[in-house]
Amino acid sequence: MTARKALQEARLILIGIPVALWTLVPIYHMFLFALSSKDDAFSGRLWPAHPTLNNFRIVFEEKHYFLNHFWRQLGNSLVIAIAVGVITLAIAAAAAFAISRLKARGGRLLMNCALFTYFIPAAFLAVPMYKAMGVYGILNTQWALILAMITLASPYAIWVLKQASDKLPFELDEAARIDGASPLQLFRLVYVPLMVPSLVAIGTYALLLAWNEYLYAFLLLSNDKDITLAVALGHFLSADDSPWEILMATGLVYALPPAAIYYVFRRYMVSGLTAGAVKA
Repeated sequence: MTARKALQEARLILIGIPVALWTLVPIYHMFLFALSSKDDAFSGRLWPAHPTLNNFRIVFEEKHYFLNHFWRQLGNSLVIAIAVGVITLAIAAAAAFAISRLKARGGRLLMNCALFTYFIPAAFLAVPMYKAMGVYGILNTQWALILAMITLASPYAIWVLKQASDKLPFELDEAARIDGASPLQLFRLVYVPLMVPSLVAIGTYALLLAWNEYLYAFLLLSNDKDITLAVALGHFLSADDSPWEILMATGLVYALPPAAIYYVFRRYMVSGLTAGAVKA
């Protein structure tokens, strides 16, 4: 190993250690609180004197006031996240195919206009979105949040898929058309199989975006049985004496599904989200 290579590796290690600590320390404290009793939670120890799983039992059995509908709210989060992921993927895939492969007139302008909406902070759009959902009569329903999240996720999803689609050789399209393939067959038999990494990455991105959303879920849903678990977790902070140990236990449970999804599709995430990133 040359001195120069050793120096480069040393620099990477010096950068990696603080980043790893910055990432892992909050997770460690979540575990620490989740395994602690109320008295041990703020003891300052590096590990609780008497670790307990009682906090998780309280969560699973819905034994706390803020967790009366825990399983229902977890189910709401799952349904909304899956719906957003699937619908966003369908819209973005079709739009990217039309813009990139079919060269739809005005497609690039439409995509750029959609991307322009990201210049406006999502928080500023919350009140207009609330008004729009009220006008259409779907306020306080899951569809209000699903449509709002699709609106926020679609521009980026279309852009990523369009850039990835541009990298596919157009000779494949020409060969398929010579064989008599229709645009729908071209989409189903050529485009989708070649775009699997990017499609999986974008579907996962949209799903996780909806799973972690708080502001829009808080504004558009009001019934305790219809809200997502992210909003329910926020209710803990409204208490004068917040049960942090139960909040952290619930947070760990809530973090498991997205962690599992990312683990399953991790090999698609980097290659899919960066496909075509170097194109103008």
